Amino acid sequence: MQNTSPRLFRLLVATAFASLALSVSTQAAQPPAGFTALFNGKDLKGWRGGITFDHRKLLAMTPELRAEQIKKWTAADQKGGMMELGKTGKAHWYVEGDDLVNDGFGAYATTEKDYGDFELLLEYKTVAKADSGIYLRGVPQVQIWDYTEESKFKLGANKGSGGLWNNSPGAPGKDPLVLADKPFGEWNKFRIIMQGENVTIWLNEKLVVENAKLENYYDRKVGVPEKGPIQLQTHGGEIRWRNVFVKELSK
Repeated sequence: MQNTSPRLFRLLVATAFASLALSVSTQAAQPPAGFTALFNGKDLKGWRGGITFDHRKLLAMTPELRAEQIKKWTAADQKGGMMELGKTGKAHWYVEGDDLVNDGFGAYATTEKDYGDFELLLEYKTVAKADSGIYLRGVPQVQIWDYTEESKFKLGANKGSGGLWNNSPGAPGKDPLVLADKPFGEWNKFRIIMQGENVTIWLNEKLVVENAKLENYYDRKVGVPEKGPIQLQTHGGEIRWRNVFVKELSK
C-alpha cells in the first residue's frame, strides 16, 4: 500500500469536506411534512405562463382556445411569453442553483394546477425599486414592495410587504399590520393560509394579515373563485424564489 504524505492527506481531506459542503449547499430543501414542492429546484415543470387575467374567463373558454391561450403565455418565442429571452440573453425565467429567478419581465410563473384552500410556504429575495406579488387562485395579490422607495410611499410601500394590496382602500388586510421586510440581499419568508375567501399571512414569522377577505379584483361584487392557480408575479426588477411548498387543506 502506497504511503500518503501528511500534506497530501490534509489536501485530500480538505477537498472531500469542500465537496461535501458544496453538495449540501446546492441540495434543495425538502418539503415539510404534508407539503409538496411547487418548484423542484431544477426546472419549470408544473408551471405555465400567465398574466393578470380573470381565471373564470379562462375556464369559460373551450378546451382548444384555453390551450392556445396558455401556449401563448408560455411559449419561448412569443413576445411577452414566460420563457422569452431577456436583455441578458437568458430567459426571463431561469433556474440558478436552487433559485427560481425572474428578471422582472415576461409572463408570470403560474401553477398548472388549480388550488382551493391551501397553506403556502415560500422564500423570496428581490432588489431595490422592484415590486412583485403572489396571486392567490389567480387573484391579485399578496404585495411585495421595495419598502424604501419613497416615490411609492403614496401607494403604501413604506408600510411593507405582505398586505392584500388590491383590496379596497380601508378594507381589512390591504395594509400589513407591521413592517416585516428584511434588508435587500436577505431572504424573506412567507407563510400564507387561504381558507374560503379569507387569508392569513406571516412575513418573516410576523403576522401581517389576520383572516382578511381577499376581494375579487376582477369583479368585487362576487367572491374569489373556489379554485385557481398560484402565480408569482413579475414586475420590473429581479426576484428570486426558493423553497416553494404547498399543502392543500380540506374545507
